[in-house]
Amino acid sequence: MEGPLTSDSDDLLLERIAANDQNAFRMLVERHIDRAYALALRILNNRADAEDIVQDTLLKVWLHRGRWEPGRAKFSTWLYRVVTNRCIDIRRMPRSEDIEQVPEVPDEKPLPLADLQKTEVASMLETAMSRLPEQQRIALILSYNEGMGNGEIADVMQTTVQAVESLLKRGRQKLRDLLRRSENDIRDSFTND
Repeated sequence: MEGPLTSDSDDLLLERIAANDQNAFRMLVERHIDRAYALALRILNNRADAEDIVQDTLLKVWLHRGRWEPGRAKFSTWLYRVVTNRCIDIRRMPRSEDIEQVPEVPDEKPLPLADLQKTEVASMLETAMSRLPEQQRIALILSYNEGMGNGEIADVMQTTVQAVESLLKRGRQKLRDLLRRSENDIRDSFTND
């Protein structure tokens, strides 16, 4: 039974899930869990919360399996919208420091220069992304990390394509400004020694 399920559309899998087909549910989860988790992780930057949100969202698919309305929305668009909204809710909640936020013990062996530079650039980008307004950051994540088009992003964010284009433009500009400032700070630190 696994062979035919792999090529079935999400809508067909959802029909089978409505009829209590656990294999169809497993296939739908396998098809979407990695991208949903990657999206949640990029928004939250917290593995445990990202896992919880994706598991909870997919569990709701099973628990409410008879309620899906085919043709109303693409399943993946609905899934990414729910995951994004849940992430926004989590970020707005007051948080106590958890184990994910405790700094790691530094490794004693030195990194090769290329690895050090890549790590520093990635860290600068991550810091700059975290300083963007939430809607701009989410639009950039969906565009660059998830490879979504502006129409899909508009569906996920429940807004217009024009609003998405504006968010992306303002987000890119702010990101450039933040990275430029970081570059100047790094350059200044070398000249002040």
